[in-house]
Amino acid sequence: MAGSFSDQMENKTVDWALVTGTPTRPPGTWLALYTTAPTDSTAGTEVTNANNYSRQAVTFDAAASGATQNASTVTWPTASGSWGTVVAVACVDSATHGGGNIIFYTTLDVNKAVGSGDVFEILDGDLDFSLT
Repeated sequence: MAGSFSDQMENKTVDWALVTGTPTRPPGTWLALYTTAPTDSTAGTEVTNANNYSRQAVTFDAAASGATQNASTVTWPTASGSWGTVVAVACVDSATHGGGNIIFYTTLDVNKAVGSGDVFEILDGDLDFSLT
């Protein structure tokens, strides 16, 4: 999976590079799952905050050649009911469902229907992001 910056993050990057010169790092980064994919300027539809769904913390490797990837496997809790069909994932700056800002997002290579008893996971190194 390869991702795209949100408009909000593109603006922060330009401001940092050309205007303020002072970047502000989010307090952390989490992954959110979506049944309707976000775009540069729209929030998409995050999986409903029910059936044991919650955003999961994520860390990334140090960038090399303008690219990075998740540093370890990210595993969501076992679904206690349907989460619907997951079509996208976004890196966000808040652990709170529906809160915060999208930093970057991507659609999945293969959509995944998540039902009761399923575990959704993104393996170490499978979530790539680049500015190349």
